[in-house]
Amino acid sequence: MEKRPNWESPIQFVLACVSYAVGLGNVWRFPYLCQMHGGGGFLIPYLIMLVLEGVPLFYLELAIGQKMSRGSIGAWTAISPYLGGVGLASVVTSLYLCLYYNIINAWSFWYLFHSFQSVLPWAECPINSNRTGPIEECERATPTQYFFFRETLNISPSIEENGGIHTGQALCLLLAWMITYLFIVRGVKSTGKVVYFTATFPYVVLFIYLIRGITLQGAFNGVKYMFIPKMEQLANPNTWINAATQIFFSLGLGFGSLIAFASYNHYNNNFERQAIIVSMINSGTSIFASIVTFAIYGFKATVNYENCLERVRLLLLNTFNIAEDNITIDNVFTWIDELNTTYPVKFAEIENQLEHCDLESELNTAVEGAGLAFIVYSEAIKNMPLPQLWSVLYFFMLLLLGMGSMLGNVTAIITPLRDFKVMKGVSIELINGVVCLFCMLVGLAFTTTAGNYWFTIFNDYAATFSLLFVVLIEVITVSYIYGIRRFEKDIEDMLGHRPNWYWKIMWTITSPLLLIFLFITYIVNYIRGGTPTYQAWDKELGKTVVTEYPLFGQIFIGLLLVSSVSCVPLTALYVYCQKRKHGNHLKRQRTVSTVST
Repeated sequence: MEKRPNWESPIQFVLACVSYAVGLGNVWRFPYLCQMHGGGGFLIPYLIMLVLEGVPLFYLELAIGQKMSRGSIGAWTAISPYLGGVGLASVVTSLYLCLYYNIINAWSFWYLFHSFQSVLPWAECPINSNRTGPIEECERATPTQYFFFRETLNISPSIEENGGIHTGQALCLLLAWMITYLFIVRGVKSTGKVVYFTATFPYVVLFIYLIRGITLQGAFNGVKYMFIPKMEQLANPNTWINAATQIFFSLGLGFGSLIAFASYNHYNNNFERQAIIVSMINSGTSIFASIVTFAIYGFKATVNYENCLERVRLLLLNTFNIAEDNITIDNVFTWIDELNTTYPVKFAEIENQLEHCDLESELNTAVEGAGLAFIVYSEAIKNMPLPQLWSVLYFFMLLLLGMGSMLGNVTAIITPLRDFKVMKGVSIELINGVVCLFCMLVGLAFTTTAGNYWFTIFNDYAATFSLLFVVLIEVITVSYIYGIRRFEKDIEDMLGHRPNWYWKIMWTITSPLLLIFLFITYIVNYIRGGTPTYQAWDKELGKTVVTEYPLFGQIFIGLLLVSSVSCVPLTALYVYCQKRKHGNHLKRQRTVSTVST
């Protein structure tokens, strides 16, 4: 039997977990939640949920992987043949993630390649074909929005209108999958070398951005906004639900990646200490990235605020006969009050044209996901000195974060496949190549004009429901089916000591109750939410508009929600039928033997 490969050192395993867990969510999801739930006030429920839910479940998955030395399917089947569907559900969810996640890396490549220009292409609107002025769609939107929605995505007006494949995006996706394959070509031997770079270099870029960010005009406004908590948000149930959900997904629980990574550990590796270290690094990175992001927020908000004041200043100067030097952006509001009092009739004529400039409202504008990474950041970068340098650094960092997560996503699929007996004679390079090729070919759907809408469906519905279900089954299985005492003995066998009371209380009571609450909340919110909607790009308005999914979109969402979860009962039913069939066969054989005698 072929010997299972191991990590060359514990540090490789830790870096692999860090590279997988620390991903795009730390840069674009956590800051958004901080902003939405009152800045520093969100950190309190976030850290509480880390202790009650994140670290214990992270520990549990590492323990299972290391003990069983198998991928997710093999590990849960070893615990009970009826539970093989738990591992299969993890693999299906990871497959869905692999299908769409690399398109984000393709976008990063696209922006990275376009950063090597004397003027960044999202810094100003392109000229129309008649060369009489800027393209109207760009004028209605902003240059950064136009570049993302039109140049990058070439997006259609709705999910129902589909055009051809965007050649540039398809080539970037091909490049992303080629690099992914090279990173994992020889399994853990390749991955172990790559993670030294993918896990560490993003911190170098984040630190450089921190130094640059805090020196930008208005950066302090953003950082102050983050650390001054709005304590009333602690009374908002959604704050706690979002904190628990963010911890859950940020650590990458339920995908099977952690079980796969841990399966390559030496049997007596100290995974308990590593679980705590990786969890702390992951959460620390979220807070660190948020400081950088809020510095950028502050800079962008201040620039937008001052531009608004400048437009108001020019309107006042053009309307009233005032010397230009008299009105500055510092005294605009004083002049507005004075002119409104002195010339009420004339002021009333321009009142509808006056913009409401407010720095606080600029800081309150919460943006997440692609909107934050590819629009808000791009807008901030274009206003920096040497924008090309900062653009290259930023999108290279996004690439490394995305690629690091892809290592874990693909490993979660490949490791269980290699555990099947039929795969023992197949080379690892071939298995990896087939998986990557399949995901790339299906992923081409996301490079079509309606591809971004399908990306949104996968991003919103492919993982959340199934992962909550999978991890709930995992913790209940370990605590009450496999047995907490038996699990304690396994840990003692590996580490030389049993887990203390904290871990046992979390596994048997706290974490299951939290997961049940989150699972029920998700179902209730989905039902109460009515018809699912998405943001469709309206080029006539130059902005996104809320649109309901058509019937086929709703059916597809239902299939996504059910497909991975159904693996658990269907596998259990299959095993039951097989055992019953086998039992009846043995019974018939015994009957025949008795008659013959």
